[in-house]
Amino acid sequence: MAGTLSTPAGPHVRLGLTGGIGSGKSTVAAMLQTLGAKLVDADAISRNSTAANGAAIPFVRQVFGNDYVTADGALDRDRMRALVFAQPEARSKLEAIVHPLVRAEIDRQCAAMDGGCAVLDLPLLVESDAWRQRVDTIWVVDCLPETQIRRVMQRNGWPRGQVQAVLAAQATREQRLAIADTVIDNDSATLEQLETRVREAFEDLRHRFGL
Repeated sequence: MAGTLSTPAGPHVRLGLTGGIGSGKSTVAAMLQTLGAKLVDADAISRNSTAANGAAIPFVRQVFGNDYVTADGALDRDRMRALVFAQPEARSKLEAIVHPLVRAEIDRQCAAMDGGCAVLDLPLLVESDAWRQRVDTIWVVDCLPETQIRRVMQRNGWPRGQVQAVLAAQATREQRLAIADTVIDNDSATLEQLETRVREAFEDLRHRFGL
């Protein structure tokens, strides 16, 4: 008798990973991948939705007008960035377009997994209850704000004021730490020290969730 086809059951655990700009969140996400976790990158999904002919573009045209879409059919990021800093309600309108698309794609990617740990890289995990409800445990990559400023200035070549404006628009360090189940200290760690901290925390997670 022919057997029934099995379908993926999704991940055993969803790890919500967050941290402010310059915290080293992407580095930690890459380390978790080398340990066997599967990465779901909300930022990448969001960028794809607003790239040329992305799923969000028709709604951006409808809500904001053609001036906020480039000639090749992508979101005009510079123009939109200036708008959301000047008008906070514009950020809410953009998030109302993009976030449902991102959540749906996250769910689709997770549904295609067969067990293991899904790392959901979620920059807005602190700001949104909807994101927190979708994860089983929360990791925060933490460092001092001054460390964030220095790293971003060195990495992006931005002036201090620009970095401080981005930090002001994000959740505070205290808000992130308040929701953390696990804190990965990356303030003055070497790469080797960070790897050790991530590995030990992941081993603890595997034990707690029976992975």
